[in-house]
Amino acid sequence: MVKPTPFFQASEISKKYPGTLALDRVNFDLYPGEVHALVGENGAGKSTLMSILAGVIKPDGGTLQMDGNPIQLHDPHDAQAKGISIVFQELALSPNMSVAENIFTNSQPVGMSGLINFNKMYDQAHQTMEAFGVDLNSRAPLRNYSLAVQQIVEITRATHRKARVLLLDEPTSAIGQRETEQLFQVIRSLSKSGVGVVYVSHKLNEVFAISDRITVLKDGKWMATVKTADTSVDEVVHFMVGRDLNALFPERDNVQGTPVLEVRNLSGRKFSNVSLTAYSGQILGLFGLTGAGRTELARAIFGIDPVLSGEILLEGRVIKVRHPGDAMRLGITYITEDRKIDGLFLEMSIKNNIAATNLEQVSQGEFINNRWLNRLTQELVERLQIKVRNLEQGLNHVSGGNQQKVLFSKWLARNPKVLIADEPTRGVDVGSKADIHRLLYELARQGAAVVMISSELPEIMGLSDRIVVMHQGHLVAQYLPNDVTEDQIVASAISVMTVNSNSH
Repeated sequence: MVKPTPFFQASEISKKYPGTLALDRVNFDLYPGEVHALVGENGAGKSTLMSILAGVIKPDGGTLQMDGNPIQLHDPHDAQAKGISIVFQELALSPNMSVAENIFTNSQPVGMSGLINFNKMYDQAHQTMEAFGVDLNSRAPLRNYSLAVQQIVEITRATHRKARVLLLDEPTSAIGQRETEQLFQVIRSLSKSGVGVVYVSHKLNEVFAISDRITVLKDGKWMATVKTADTSVDEVVHFMVGRDLNALFPERDNVQGTPVLEVRNLSGRKFSNVSLTAYSGQILGLFGLTGAGRTELARAIFGIDPVLSGEILLEGRVIKVRHPGDAMRLGITYITEDRKIDGLFLEMSIKNNIAATNLEQVSQGEFINNRWLNRLTQELVERLQIKVRNLEQGLNHVSGGNQQKVLFSKWLARNPKVLIADEPTRGVDVGSKADIHRLLYELARQGAAVVMISSELPEIMGLSDRIVVMHQGHLVAQYLPNDVTEDQIVASAISVMTVNSNSH
C-alpha cells in the first residue's frame, strides 16, 4: 500500500547547458513501493533529470530531499550510499564474469582469511535471483544468458546494495515482449518490498501496464503528473507533444503490387529454410521473440552475413548478394536495429552521414561536391522534419528521434526498391514514432517493398499489410492483420504452428 507522503522529492530542479535550458524548475516525487513513470519526447529532459537523481550530474538549481531531509549527491557512489541506484540503457556488466560476480561487484562476501568466500557468494546470488522468479546458474558466465536476464542481474546488483530508489532508463529497449513480462515481475516484486521505482520508457503501453503514476516533461518543463488509472494514452500524448496523434498508424490502402523481394528456402546463421515475399506498395511485418532469427535473416539478405543455401530474388530474377555493396547497387537498403553501434557515425556531421551511402550522387570524379551534398541533405532534413541547428552538427548532439530520422534519410536518398527496417522506432519518442510510421507508409505507397522487423505488437498490427512470424530460426505463421489477434501472434512466436492459409 502506497504511503500518503513521498519519501523522495526533487523540487524546482534546473540545469542549463550552453544554449540550452535542459531542465526548468522541474518537480518530481516518489512514494515507497510506487512505480512512477517519467515520459516525454527526446530532448524533453528525462535523461538529465535521471542523471541528477542518480548523482551523475549536479543541478544548477533546486533541492533533493529524502525522508524530509535535504540531501546533496556528490557522485553516483554517494547516491548509492544514500539508497539511490540507476540502471542505464547501456548495461554496465562484465559478460565474461559469473552471474554472482556481477551481482556482488565490490561487495563480495569474505571469510575469516579476508579472501572472497565464493561458495557463499554463489549461494546468495542464487537465492536472490530465485526470489525474483529467475532460475539460473549463478556460477555461469553472464554471457550465457539473454539480455533480459542480464537486465535483471543489473537490477539485482542495485537492490543488493540496499537501494530504496531504483531508476530504470529504457529497461526494455532491446528485449521482446516475453522478456519484458519477466522484467515486470521483478519490478512488481521490488515495489511490494517498498522500493520506489522510477521508470523511463517511450513505450506507452508498458508505462500503462507497470506504473502507478506518470509525470510528463516537455522541453525541459514539467507538464503534468497524473495517476495512471485516471488518464489515457491520448491525454499523455497530448501533454508530451502538444498535439493529438490520432494517426499514429496511417490508414492502410493494402494495395498489393508485384513481388519485389522473394526469398526461397533461405538458410543462414540462426535461421533455416525461410520463404517469404515482399510486394511493392506493402509493408511486410516480421515478428518474433528474441533469438527468433529475424535480424540474422535481414543481415543475410543485405549481404552482411553469408547465405548458406536457398535463393534471393529481386523483381523475379535470382540475385547474388555477396556483401552490402551488391545489395545497395541492386536497390536493397537496410536500417539496422542499433543506430549507435552500426547505423551512424555519431562523431560526424549530419551531412557526412548522408554522404556515406550516397557518394555517387554528391561527387564529381574523386571529390565530393559540397554544394550538391548540402542540397541533398537540406532536402532530406526538410522532408523528414529533422530538428538540427545546422548541417554541420554532430549526431552525438542530436536527440534519439532525430538520429533515427538521419539513419532513415541516408538510405531514402537512394530511392530503394526494398527497405528493410529493423526495429525502426526503437528508443524514439511518440512524436518521432508517428513520423517514422508515416514515412514507411509513404515509401510503400510510392512503390517500394518495405520489410519491418519490430518487437512491438501494436506497431506490427497497426502498420503491416501482412505479418509473418518467426520462431527459433523458422518462419512458422503468416497472417493478415485484420484476421488475427495479438494473442495469436504471440502464440505463434512461442511455439511452432502451421503456416496460416490467409497469408497470400
